[in-house]
Amino acid sequence: MRVWIVILLAAVMSLPSFGQEAPASGEQQKKPLTAAQILVIHAAKKYQLAMRYNDLDGAKDALYSILAENPANDSVLYSLSYLYLEQGQFASAAISAKDLNTLNPDNVGALEILGISYENLGLQDKALEAYEDLYFKTSDYQTLYKVAFLQYEAGKYGESMTNADILLGKPEADQLKTVFMTQNNQQKEFPIRVALINLKGLNAKAQGNTEDAKKYFEEALALAPDFALAKENLDSLK
Repeated sequence: MRVWIVILLAAVMSLPSFGQEAPASGEQQKKPLTAAQILVIHAAKKYQLAMRYNDLDGAKDALYSILAENPANDSVLYSLSYLYLEQGQFASAAISAKDLNTLNPDNVGALEILGISYENLGLQDKALEAYEDLYFKTSDYQTLYKVAFLQYEAGKYGESMTNADILLGKPEADQLKTVFMTQNNQQKEFPIRVALINLKGLNAKAQGNTEDAKKYFEEALALAPDFALAKENLDSLK
C-alpha cells in the first residue's frame, strides 16, 4: 500500500501563525513576529534537521510543538501519525490517525494509516472498515484487493468472492504483481490474478464447496505451477 507523504515545510508555511501579517496599505514595515510564530518557525526548522539526521523522535517532538499551536492543521497531524507508523508504534499511529479522520474525513492518508495500524494490532474488523472507507473514496485497485482478503479472514465469504470477481475483471489483474513463496521456499512475484483465483478457492472451501475449491486451486496452479499456496490448499482437500 502506498502512503501519501506530506512535505511538512510547505504545510507549516501555510499555517496562519507562520510568518508575518501582510502590511496595511502605506505601511513600510511588517509587524514583529509573535512568540507563538517564532515557536512554530523554530519547530519547523527542528523538524527539518531531525528528518535530515533520521531522528524520528526529535521530528515527532517538533511536530508536537507545531501541533500545539495549530491543532486544526491536518497536514501536521498526518505527519505525526505517519512517523508513528514508520516506527511501528501502531497504537499511537491508530489514535492519531483516528483524530485526523475526525478532523478531516476526506484525508485518505488517515484511512490508510488506520487500516495498516489496526491490521498490525490484530483488529481485523476495524482494519476492514478502514480499508473499505478508503476504497469508497479512492477506487484504488490494491485497496479492494486488501479488502477482499480481509473479508475472507472475517468470514464474509460471499463479499470476498464478489470483490475477487470484480478485481479479476479489471486489466490490473494481469498487470500488477504480488509476492508469494514458491514450492522451493523462494520469494517470487506472481500476477495478482493467481492470488485472486486462489482466494476464490479459499472462499469456496470455507463454504464447504470442495468441488469448486479444487477447480480454483487447479486453475491457479495452471497459471503458476510453482505457486506453493495453491498447491498446499489443493493438497488439503485430499
